[in-house]
Amino acid sequence: MQQIKGTDKKYFTNCKQWYHRKICGKPTVISYECCPGYEKIPGEKGCPAALPLVNIFNTLGVVGAITTQMYSERANLKEEIEGPGSFTFFAPSNEAWAALPTEILDALVSNVNIELLNALHYHMVNRRLTSEELKHGSSFPSMYQDFHVHIHHYPNGIVTVNCARLIKPDQHATNGIVHVVDRVITAVSNNVQTLIDVDDDLETLRTAIAAAGLTALLESEGQYTIFAPTNEAFEKIPQETLNRILGDPVALKDLLNYHILKHMQCAESIVSGTPMETLQGTMLEVGCDGDQMTLNGRAIITRRDQLGTNGVIHYINELLIPDSAKTLLELAEGSSVATATKLFVDAGLSSHLTGSEPLTLLAPLDDAFKGSMTMTPDMRRLMTNHILKEQLSSKSLYHGQELETLGGLKLRVFVYRNNLCIENACIAAHDKIGRYATMFTVDKVLTPPMGTVMDVLKADDRFSLLVGAIQTAGMTELLNQQGALTFFAPTNDAFSAIPQAELNKLMRNRQELSNVLRYHLAEGMVVSGGVGSHTRPKTLQGEKLELGMVSVQKPVAEADLMATNGVVHAINTIVKPLRGFLGTMSTKADQF
Repeated sequence: MQQIKGTDKKYFTNCKQWYHRKICGKPTVISYECCPGYEKIPGEKGCPAALPLVNIFNTLGVVGAITTQMYSERANLKEEIEGPGSFTFFAPSNEAWAALPTEILDALVSNVNIELLNALHYHMVNRRLTSEELKHGSSFPSMYQDFHVHIHHYPNGIVTVNCARLIKPDQHATNGIVHVVDRVITAVSNNVQTLIDVDDDLETLRTAIAAAGLTALLESEGQYTIFAPTNEAFEKIPQETLNRILGDPVALKDLLNYHILKHMQCAESIVSGTPMETLQGTMLEVGCDGDQMTLNGRAIITRRDQLGTNGVIHYINELLIPDSAKTLLELAEGSSVATATKLFVDAGLSSHLTGSEPLTLLAPLDDAFKGSMTMTPDMRRLMTNHILKEQLSSKSLYHGQELETLGGLKLRVFVYRNNLCIENACIAAHDKIGRYATMFTVDKVLTPPMGTVMDVLKADDRFSLLVGAIQTAGMTELLNQQGALTFFAPTNDAFSAIPQAELNKLMRNRQELSNVLRYHLAEGMVVSGGVGSHTRPKTLQGEKLELGMVSVQKPVAEADLMATNGVVHAINTIVKPLRGFLGTMSTKADQF
């Protein structure tokens, strides 16, 4: 047995179902009890003594279901369950009876010959059914007007009848079998749509279901789980957002389907967080925290296990809005891109983020922003270039693809073994696909190319000595022409670190200088996000550079200076080939 610490709640378990010694996040204690029908013998291991079988009425006493036994006698059921037959009795525990609302219990016991007898008969099936025979999704006619009891046998071993958990199954009797359950069950006669129709607290949901054309679905045969938002849940949503969704049949249907699971999940079957597929197609994490059932980690379920003939309803006090019903702005507000979101709004781009244009938003993570976030014309232009003119999926991007921004720029796609990047910004999370547009979360702020590699170097004072060396080596045209190069560009500090006599000698030898510079130039575009643990691009000098893991530190002073024909990474040391200038040296450009 696995018992939650500090409670009387126990679960039959085995080593495969110990749930990491926790149930609903709470620590448990493993103990051992005799299997049904056996008892211990002093001085012997285990429970070797088989108990004699008795009839169902007496078995109720043996298993501790004293209240059920008492009510069976009071309702004149004793004779029936002592006599001949083969019955299955789902017997409520003493605690289950005590948990019934006083008015319901009073109504039952004040009319023992009809109401109480009917209630007890509903807990009985006129045949012997072991827990192994209680198959998932099956139902059996009860002994109360043949109203069915509904069985669910979950992969984690938990068995429920009308969502009541079997806490002591398979207690054999001479005339049947007893399963002790953790609640009193009631007859089910209405489908889930009818349950929604008659509950005033679900009036807004009822209207939304009708508007989305889902009424017939919830009246049909099936095994659904509905997380039903109450009127209060709808009222918590900003009116503008709610009106937009209610007025959009596609978004409304997605929203409602996001609250419906394809299978029936009783609350007692949940012992840990589990992703479950909704009718909308995405996943909800259904879990628990202590005695609270949770959705996506939040305890928003206010009422559980309202059972219908075709499913179960759990009431929730917050509306779940799937990404597919959201605008770009709503997608961004629900992600870890608060800085970018504010800048998009400050840049006057809200109409694009809340409208119905098919766009793709490139939203940098908060820690991608450095320095001042003041809105200037340049910042406005930069944020505009983080919005692409079409709705894309990252799965459809390919190497060399060009993407046009709202600002009119063309951005390039780079596909690496370990990353997918748009210019210097690599995708850092799964796509968020909204109603009309998609959001890519990226790890850096875009630095769109502003000229050739030579233009980038000339525009940066740190490279003045390098520019002179390039001109001396006759490589200016190479760095201006079309292509795709990666330049590990030595800064002035790198040149200054070479003894003056050796530097002078190098600058006078045009061929040697060209070799050294070509050793810093790699074929193809390698942005920092595309560097793995042992990336080895081939240099124009012929040998390979070995690049380390991606972290901007020595000798790379600044990564990802983007150019139209390549990318520049500033380094503060000159990387030397194994042969040639200055003898035998290391070939590693250690780490980005």
